Amino acid sequence: SAGQNKQHLVTRNTAKLDRETEELHHHRVSLEVGKVIQLGRQNKGLTQKDLATVMGKIERAIGLKLRGKEIGLPFEPPNPKKK
Repeated sequence: SAGQNKQHLVTRNTAKLDRETEELHHHRVSLEVGKVIQLGRQNKGLTQKDLATVMGKIERAIGLKLRGKEIGLPFEPPNPKKK
């Protein structure tokens, strides 16, 4: 079948994969929440880096990821470097 553009054919496998694949996305918080966090951080005299450091400590303490793609998953500390 010369002249067919095979990359645009929808196969049964493609359709099945589309049905089975979940759409993963994070719910976004409102701009107001970000402003409140910023104000609180600034009132405490913390930089964004300071806040990130604190957040990392909280993640380790409660054992859950609070940031990034893996939010809500168990927190696994990095492997210690081998000497």
